[in-house]
Amino acid sequence: MLMRSAASLLAPYFSLSPDELLGKLEIPPQKEMGDLSLPCFTFAKTLRQAPQIIAEQAAEKINSDRNDIRAQATGGYLNVYFHASRWRTDILARAIEENYGRSGIGNGKRVIVDMSSPNIARHFGIAHLRSTMIGNALVNLYRATGHEVLNVNHLGDWGTQFGKLIVAYRRWGTREALQREPINESLRLYVKFHEETSLHPELDDEAREAFALLERGDAETLELWKYFVDESMKEFHRVYERLGVSFDYFTGESFYNDKINPVVARLRELSLLEESDGALIVRLDEKDLPPCIILKKDGSTIYAVRDLATALYRKQTLLADSILYVVGAEQSLHFRQVFSVLGKMGHSWSEQCQHVAFGLMTVNGKKMSTRKGRVVYLEEVLDEAVQRALEIINDKSPELRDKEQVAEAVGVGAIVFGDLKHHRQLSVDFNLEDVVNFDGETGPYLQYAFARICSLLRRGNFDALSGKYQADGAFLSSESSWECLKTLSRYESVLQDAVRDNEPFIVARYLLDLAKEFNRFYNSGKIITDDADESEVFSKLSLAAAVANVLKHGLGILGIKAPREM
Repeated sequence: MLMRSAASLLAPYFSLSPDELLGKLEIPPQKEMGDLSLPCFTFAKTLRQAPQIIAEQAAEKINSDRNDIRAQATGGYLNVYFHASRWRTDILARAIEENYGRSGIGNGKRVIVDMSSPNIARHFGIAHLRSTMIGNALVNLYRATGHEVLNVNHLGDWGTQFGKLIVAYRRWGTREALQREPINESLRLYVKFHEETSLHPELDDEAREAFALLERGDAETLELWKYFVDESMKEFHRVYERLGVSFDYFTGESFYNDKINPVVARLRELSLLEESDGALIVRLDEKDLPPCIILKKDGSTIYAVRDLATALYRKQTLLADSILYVVGAEQSLHFRQVFSVLGKMGHSWSEQCQHVAFGLMTVNGKKMSTRKGRVVYLEEVLDEAVQRALEIINDKSPELRDKEQVAEAVGVGAIVFGDLKHHRQLSVDFNLEDVVNFDGETGPYLQYAFARICSLLRRGNFDALSGKYQADGAFLSSESSWECLKTLSRYESVLQDAVRDNEPFIVARYLLDLAKEFNRFYNSGKIITDDADESEVFSKLSLAAAVANVLKHGLGILGIKAPREM
């Protein structure tokens, strides 16, 4: 709020529109340097003056014209200080509104988010958490900024891996064992296949032939594949329900099988296909990229051509304006190839396709590997986190109502926040004891901050006072209340920055900062006292309610529930 107001106030002094200036404003690293800062270096060339002179002249004009802000030139920066008395009430009135933070910057734009995408016939592992919850947060962020969003679970339900699983089942599996424990048995067979290939490399050829049979529609192979898919979906839906994640489309790779031949035909028509060792490829020498394989030498598809068909369907049928692929950073080369091939096909919209890469998740320093059978199941992690949360609740609040539901919200929220509080491109080493903690920079810390404010509002009869008073910023004259209000004022720009960078971490970091600023305000003096003026109490409670409003909405953006009692 303050940043957008500053952009409107400062724009005339630089002959820019408010939106143009908004993108140039910064938050200074130290509050003594101002509430906002405008670097003047970018104006030096057009104005033919040194940045320091530009800042000094602007500061002089602003200080003579306005009484709601003060400007100061420092080393080429124009530092802006807001006069708190002028802004406190306005910030408070806006921040307490239910829709605070939402904007319409994405109105009229349709975004497709490709997220989660686990492989069929596998357990939902802890490694799948990143794509699922980063993607879910992006869906919520884009919707909060006015975009129309479709989220798609592009299930890994096709490819040579199924040839391997089918071969393993036919060699070492039984129907009885598969029906007794479908996912565990599938994983055992898959791991055994990879163990056996070190001794019998010819198994890989057998797996490729099995997948080729699947692509040709062999009835027995298709029936077995469908069984793997159906059993896997049962587990996936159970985990998604616990995470609070839903999808507009469950369209795995197999959905695009009948859409691949037209893509190959179009590539051939454009003379983009070349034969190389029996395979069909598209060369990308001009992009300094290795060739993109379209069809393998046995005629079976590879996931690059399936992703080409997928992108075309999303653009031409689902009418996407932009497509986000929330997939691990190890697939960066693959997406560069796919987007480059789309460009060579004449699709300029390929520039609106973006790989939202994220770093690897390890557990206690170890990388997960399905092939080696080294997998940590997400549902088991969630169960343990919830149990730990319940133990803490039983110890600290044994009389709490609905303890099991609160523990579920806290445990699951701890796991989710433990991921999203990191920059997505960084690798994350998961440690359960660190994330299920009510102190420090954790999800439970934020949930407890929200619940404590709710308790404060109940004790102060905030709802009853709302009918009698209007919040007055004059009662919020302390330094701690002003810092809290300034932090509140940033929420709308925080959501927009997170969308711009496709980075949920920005929201997570902001919520921690907001909770800390509120705690400073809360601890700086009593809010509810017997001899205090009711209008003063109401104004201070209004600040608490505004913080609670933003904490709840921000946690919701990240996919985390906010219990009112803990």
